[in-house]
Amino acid sequence: MHIAQGVMKTINVNKLTKAGCKVKIWIADWFAQLNNKMGGDLKKIKTVGEYLIEIWKAVGMDIDGDKVEFLWSSDEINSRAHEYWPLVMDIARRNKLPRIMRCVQIMGRSEQDELTAAQIFYPCMQCADIFFLKADICQLGMDQRKVNVLAREYCDDIKRKNKPIILSHHMLPGLQQGQEKMSKSDPSSSIFMEDEEAEVKTKIKKAYCPPQIVEGNPCLEYIKYIVFPWFHEFKVERNPENGGEKIYKSFEELVADYESGGLHPGDLKPALAKALNTILQGYRVTR
Repeated sequence: MHIAQGVMKTINVNKLTKAGCKVKIWIADWFAQLNNKMGGDLKKIKTVGEYLIEIWKAVGMDIDGDKVEFLWSSDEINSRAHEYWPLVMDIARRNKLPRIMRCVQIMGRSEQDELTAAQIFYPCMQCADIFFLKADICQLGMDQRKVNVLAREYCDDIKRKNKPIILSHHMLPGLQQGQEKMSKSDPSSSIFMEDEEAEVKTKIKKAYCPPQIVEGNPCLEYIKYIVFPWFHEFKVERNPENGGEKIYKSFEELVADYESGGLHPGDLKPALAKALNTILQGYRVTR
């Protein structure tokens, strides 16, 4: 699990529960099998799913009471198969193959990939999940928005007025130049929840972080979407001759200083690595 799935997911879920939402987290074991994760071994997939839940608990996801419910797709679908499969079939029947093919990026695939029949069926099932779970809000990453749009289009087809709300969260980029998103297959592109302190420092030290450039700067993205929501500030420790310690109370203040050259990558990177390690340390202690 990378830090966006672990920490950013926890931040987003806690925002929703604080606002009064009841969150259902769909542990999509069958979907992982359809997408051939862990070689399609459902037993291994379930072990990974249990591991993910334990990480979210350790990081501080607000699961007290009935605020958050973890649901396993295989269990829920099997228990209400008479509701689920007619819904999947209706969605499949109402959509042409090219429309479904445009959704395959939800699996980390592209339309040009050689897909199995199961992977083509996957978007119809994920669309059905929204209605099967009776979700008012679909809180997923930007990479999942196409299937959420498919669900809203399906509402038009069946003349349903109360469409699910799409609440898409930002996708953290990879740490190297030009990487639009983190990749589990490229360890250098991501900070993982299992990374030790030295690994985090090394990865951030090697990360793309051009002086005075904000656009496309992954280090600044980490600060904006992980550090500030977690700490509500960003502390930079410098030698007195370089300006001394400074605590930024807003991302806008930090950006202004960075663009002007007042904050250098050589000072920003160690501060970022320290902040991330502080967050991960609480998880490392528990595991």
